[in-house]
Amino acid sequence: MTTSLAKPAEYTAKQPAGSGKRSGPVRGLAALMARAEEDDVPLFDTPGPRGRRRVAVATAVSLLLMAALIAVAIGQFAVKGQLEADKWRLFAQWPVIRYLLTGLWATVKVTLVSGAIALPLGALLALARLSGTRFLRWPASVYVELMRAVPLLLLIYAFLLGLPSTGVKLSLFWQLVWPIVLTNAAVFAEIFRAGVRALPPGQTEAGHALGLGHWTTMRLVVLPQAVRQTAPALVSQLVRLLKDSTLGYAVSFLELLNSAKVLGEFNHTIVQSYLVVAFVFVLVNVALASAANRLERRLGGARRRRRP
Repeated sequence: MTTSLAKPAEYTAKQPAGSGKRSGPVRGLAALMARAEEDDVPLFDTPGPRGRRRVAVATAVSLLLMAALIAVAIGQFAVKGQLEADKWRLFAQWPVIRYLLTGLWATVKVTLVSGAIALPLGALLALARLSGTRFLRWPASVYVELMRAVPLLLLIYAFLLGLPSTGVKLSLFWQLVWPIVLTNAAVFAEIFRAGVRALPPGQTEAGHALGLGHWTTMRLVVLPQAVRQTAPALVSQLVRLLKDSTLGYAVSFLELLNSAKVLGEFNHTIVQSYLVVAFVFVLVNVALASAANRLERRLGGARRRRRP
């Protein structure tokens, strides 16, 4: 019995064109970079015909149950008189629309400011956790684990009730923003760290082989690839950050949800106000999720075009 020592065709096809003209380290670095740009391996096998039938049946049953629940809820609203036109005509008036748009802008502003601070802070925490120096790694690890365990609402109350007793006074906006920043920075740090860990170790080794230091390798080689891989997850976390802004009621900050509460209590339209605001949040979250999907497809297409 003979054993073939030929390389598999798949391995041969992945070799860059003209690789014979390159030196050993450069060829190895190019191969590692090409391997990092390949598509992710799926976590699960594609279901067969029987599995697809089960998925289709489960989806149909779930949709029917959801439709039945919605029909029951609408029926109850009709019985209680919550579907009367007088209760909904209020939301077609410009002063009410402007009031809700002001609350929506406050929500967007909290989200943008919190994300602009939490994203770079999370990147710095991730670099500290990946550092070989224990004086950087240990404090960053303690911070990340602690902030991921502390409920956001508890941290907001700490800023609301604890800081004034120490003489530190913050506006309502920053009493909401800083707790969101502190908790989400820990989550962003774990996302960045997972992206770095997902890269082949040869990326870092190749940077060191070229004479680059640890931080230079992280900045020029590792982090750009990690950001591309984790971009959809970062956008998804921004959606979570948008939802965190709804805790503004704890500090009496008039973001969109708290504005709907005030409007509903003043006009006796609590149900209608919350339903309208829920619809607005669904639209915003769907837009952000769609942006994340487009970004993921765009990055995936770019990786396929660059593949040797």
